[in-house]
Amino acid sequence: ELPENWTDTRETLLEGMLFSLKYLGMTLVEQPKGEELSAAAVKRIVATAKASGKKLQKVTLKVSPRGIVLRDSRTNELIENISIYRISYCTADKAHDKVFAYIAQSQLSESLECHAFLCTKRKMVSA
Repeated sequence: ELPENWTDTRETLLEGMLFSLKYLGMTLVEQPKGEELSAAAVKRIVATAKASGKKLQKVTLKVSPRGIVLRDSRTNELIENISIYRISYCTADKAHDKVFAYIAQSQLSESLECHAFLCTKRKMVSA
């Protein structure tokens, strides 16, 4: 539950905010940012996730000035630690109002990846 003034607390911003989400998936993109680009990428990810029919992985996303830390909610296993310098774009998707996505450069391949997450509430997406 997000307090109304959660962005006002300096500790929250520095330590990082935790979000419990469901991981929809990832797709490669050509450019580091852009609304149309990310919307198309999210559309592909959502379609792939629906087509697979699998249950979505529950993850914990920690957002801080250092970047994003992604963990498996069940095992608490680290999935990825993305430096803020590798993240080029974040968006609350217009077509899918509960989807949050970001574009980051892969540490391994230097390629640009768009990762999408399903939130439980719209307020969480914008946060």
